[in-house]
Amino acid sequence: MKVLVIGGGGREHALVWKIAQSPLVEAVYCAPGNPGIAGLAECVHIPADDIDALIDFATAEKIDLTVVGPEVPLTMGIVDRFQTAGLEIFGPNQAAACIEGSKSFSKDLMAQYDIPTAAYQTFTERDAAVAYVKAQGAPIVVKADGLAAGKGVIVAMTEEQAIAGIDDIMLDKVFGAAGASVVIEEFMDGEEASFFVFTDGKNILPLASSQDHKRAFDNDEGPNTGGMGAYSPAPVVTAALHDVIVETIVKPTITGMANDGCPYSGILYVGLMIKDGKPRVVEYNARFGDPEAQPLLMRMKSDIVPVLQACARGKLQQDSIEWHDKAAVCVAMASGGYPASYDKGFEITGLEEVLAMEDVVVFHAGTSLKDGKIVNSGGRVLGVTGLGSTVAEAIDCAYAAVAKINWNGVHFRKDIGRKALNR
Repeated sequence: MKVLVIGGGGREHALVWKIAQSPLVEAVYCAPGNPGIAGLAECVHIPADDIDALIDFATAEKIDLTVVGPEVPLTMGIVDRFQTAGLEIFGPNQAAACIEGSKSFSKDLMAQYDIPTAAYQTFTERDAAVAYVKAQGAPIVVKADGLAAGKGVIVAMTEEQAIAGIDDIMLDKVFGAAGASVVIEEFMDGEEASFFVFTDGKNILPLASSQDHKRAFDNDEGPNTGGMGAYSPAPVVTAALHDVIVETIVKPTITGMANDGCPYSGILYVGLMIKDGKPRVVEYNARFGDPEAQPLLMRMKSDIVPVLQACARGKLQQDSIEWHDKAAVCVAMASGGYPASYDKGFEITGLEEVLAMEDVVVFHAGTSLKDGKIVNSGGRVLGVTGLGSTVAEAIDCAYAAVAKINWNGVHFRKDIGRKALNR
């Protein structure tokens, strides 16, 4: 069969890497792809949001299954459009993708179905939002309602920071149309974890546990990013807690979406805050997390393609996934200055050396070719992912590879996975 993966980041590189291993697959295409993906798939120069061109390509090439990586085409309705064209596609439709596309939609869903989360209110007027912050006090969390590439969240430790965040979002429009309204939430402390399930809208198939590192700098300091690294498994998600998450969060979410007339099919990401053994929802995403996809897919022993097809067809009957017993750690290597402005176009050295290492895969996220050389072209540039018999060994493996890679201004956290060791 022929598979098309849509997107060009680290998550999509990991998906292509895993899909290409399936004995069911004869050819993989990726639109638009990146230089790392080009070694595994035929890259097609179509942007991920050019739905008309993607449909034309999938029809002409007789693509058997399309897998959507990023959130933007999902919220634009790519799944609906492909299905109307008679093309099989993995991912939620436009109505269901609102679970990520609108923070207020997801918070209202949680409130309606008693899914544990932070107390919140939604505002379309700046002054009302400011008044609410002053009444609630700090710490408090301010979120742009729409999509902001994982950066539209301000964890404000003071009222002044919260008000500045409101002004950035609502007055200065730093996230564009995503900031037409804001969601202001109670601050939740604890330890974060990422929980993923495959679903066909009725049945669910949980993945292994993982943990992301959102802040830019060591010790969870600095601004939120799209993710500076991840590891799997995450010891904070015990077997007992896994069952609680499924029963009190995942099942009510899938049932609630179906009851509301927008059944959710695809992969559902639940971002969690765990305190005293109790999970609460931070946010939902309508796709694989990036960088969590990298360690999860490296650990996945089962063929992913039958699962993707079953979800797309509404016929998910598989009740478990087989995992390698190794741990995996992904370190995101970013451009200096990320998540703010950064310089690009610098040659990346050391990639060939890392290719010779065992148990390491370098997933490309923000790279491009310039004069025949691979250069940095995005904020998060590489996801260096290592395997080990324990999380500690996987950390050593990943960082040994990171040490061989360099470019001007490279930045990465040095404490990815430390929380697992602390347990």
